[in-house]
Amino acid sequence: MLDQKTRESSVIASDRVEGTNVYGANGDKIGSVKRIMIDKTSGQARDVEISVGAFLGMGGELHSLPWQKLRYDTELGGYKLDVTEDQLRKAPTYSDNDRDRQFDREYQNRVYTYYTVTPYW
Repeated sequence: MLDQKTRESSVIASDRVEGTNVYGANGDKIGSVKRIMIDKTSGQARDVEISVGAFLGMGGELHSLPWQKLRYDTELGGYKLDVTEDQLRKAPTYSDNDRDRQFDREYQNRVYTYYTVTPYW
């Protein structure tokens, strides 16, 4: 859980975001932030990798989502999605063995289309 000072600020260090819980539309925990993908040119957070169903940091599914799908919820002390766990599980996914997949434009297009978000590129 994030401390009060961190929750009140509009910026946050990436190491404080990694591991933060992610909640579904109904408020149930559905995963956690694994890492943030930052645009090299603009410096803006573009995508976030969410780990779903992992146990002690092992296994589970990895999902790359457009950053704008997340909203920080101060009451939950984590990020909230406007999708359910079931919708997230039906989204494009990849495994730890295929982590470079999230850099592939074809995969990114599928993700942005699935979440009905206009691509940043």
